[in-house]
Amino acid sequence: MTRIVVVDNHGQFTHLERRALRDAGVDTEIVDNTTPPADLDVDGLVLSGGPDMDRIGRCAEYLDMDVPVLGICLGMQIMATELDGAVSPGDYGGYADVDVAITDADDPVVGSLAPETRVWASHADEVTTLPTDFARTATSDVCDIEAMSDTDRALYGVQWHPEVAHTAEGDELFENFIDCCR
Repeated sequence: MTRIVVVDNHGQFTHLERRALRDAGVDTEIVDNTTPPADLDVDGLVLSGGPDMDRIGRCAEYLDMDVPVLGICLGMQIMATELDGAVSPGDYGGYADVDVAITDADDPVVGSLAPETRVWASHADEVTTLPTDFARTATSDVCDIEAMSDTDRALYGVQWHPEVAHTAEGDELFENFIDCCR
């Protein structure tokens, strides 16, 4: 059975990320973000959302584990910051429904959602510069980089929260990520 753990970055929806994976038939649990990478025997990781970059534990180390990683909101921002991209405060601010345009229909995680999907996202902070070797895979009127990926390293990030009911095709996004981990 595929094993994907959710790394807890103290987000309010972390338990919903675990539940989405469990409901999709994955062996999953929530682990603290201070867990040593060597203690994680996994096929993939989800870096949860969370309140701030000051409490990300060992998340930078998880990016080097050679397993697929899905960064959600803060998790995506951690990827950008640690891999030479940039994060800045967003112009839009708090949580809202957003129409997202998928810009890469071939992307293994968000491509099947093309041409667009409705999501629940926070834009208090957002990725403003892609890390080297990443491609933008989704955009919106309120955020230029709504999703990104480096398919060679199996690193994927979404600004929105696929685990909440307000996101139209969140289950499909998780299924796509699970396929990347098999």
